[in-house]
Amino acid sequence: MYLLDTDILIDVQRGYSPAVHWFSSLPEAPSVPALVIMELIQDAQDARQVRQALKLVAPLPVVWLSEADSVRALSDFTAYHLSHGLGLLDSLIAACALSRTAVLCTFNKKHYKMIPGLKTEQPYEK
Repeated sequence: MYLLDTDILIDVQRGYSPAVHWFSSLPEAPSVPALVIMELIQDAQDARQVRQALKLVAPLPVVWLSEADSVRALSDFTAYHLSHGLGLLDSLIAACALSRTAVLCTFNKKHYKMIPGLKTEQPYEK
């Protein structure tokens, strides 16, 4: 199972050819954390871009944080925020991937490299 980070969806949304090709060739729809959808909306400059973001993710299964995900994210955030710069949202996204044994598709590997057991993949060339 693939879980998508925000940077991947931004590439698809902007029409970056390798991202679009990879995304459209997947045999199964990847999942997207609700937090990633919120990040896409946060980055939107106007209502049209919000609609585009929601249209892009509409067919994808949405992953919601569970209480266990939140506990894991708090633990990782506490352990790695000061020492490695782990961000709040990144800790939550990683916890979603870990609890579902999903591969997190991202080009932000440095954001996640300190989290034990997390599998990441850069799914196309940049």
